[in-house]
Amino acid sequence: MNDSVLTPERILAAAEDVLRRYGPGKATVVDVAQALGVSHGSVYRHFASKAALREAVLQGWLARSMAPLQAIANSRTPPPARLRQWFTALRQTKRDNVLGDPELFATYSALAAEAGDAIAEHKARMQQQIASILAAGVASGDFRPLDPPAAARALFDATARFHSPGLSHLWDQPGEDAAFTQLLDLLLAGLAPAPAAPRRRKPAR
Repeated sequence: MNDSVLTPERILAAAEDVLRRYGPGKATVVDVAQALGVSHGSVYRHFASKAALREAVLQGWLARSMAPLQAIANSRTPPPARLRQWFTALRQTKRDNVLGDPELFATYSALAAEAGDAIAEHKARMQQQIASILAAGVASGDFRPLDPPAAARALFDATARFHSPGLSHLWDQPGEDAAFTQLLDLLLAGLAPAPAAPRRRKPAR
C-alpha cells in the first residue's frame, strides 16, 4: 500500500485482523505494517506507540458496541419500554460478544486490561444513557421523582448479573431469560410513580 493512502481507519482495520490472528500477546506493530504493505514507521506516523494503537482499536470496538444502545436511548419510545429495550440490547450485545466469539472477546479483554480508563469511560457513557432515559421518564410522569445519575448507577449494578462478562459463566443456566425478565419487571415497577391516595369521603350528616 502506498503511504499516501494510508489512513488511521485502514491501520485500525489491519490491527484488528492482526490481533485476531495472533492474539494480543504476539501481535506487533511490525505485523500490522506487513499486513498493510508499509513500513512500521508509516504506522507510527499515525499512532505514536504500540499502546496508542491498541487503545484506539479497543475504543473503536467499544464505540461499535455502544451505537445500538445510543440509538435506543435517543428514540422516542415511551421511557419504560425504552429502558427495557436498552437493557435487553445491552444483555444481547454482551452475550454476542462473549459467547458468540470467545477468542475475539478474550483479545479485547486483554486490551481492556491495559486501558482501564477506556473501560471506565465506556461504563460512564452507558450510565449516562440510562440516566437520560430516566430523566425523560421523570419528565413524562412515567417514573417517580428521582436522581437520574444515581438511579442509573443503581440499575446498572442491579442488572450486572446479566451483562457483566465476569459473570458470563452463569449465562447458560436454565431459566436465564425468565430471570432477566422478572428482574426488569421488578425494577420498572419500583420506578413507577406511587398511586394517588384515595380521597376520603366526607361522612354523611
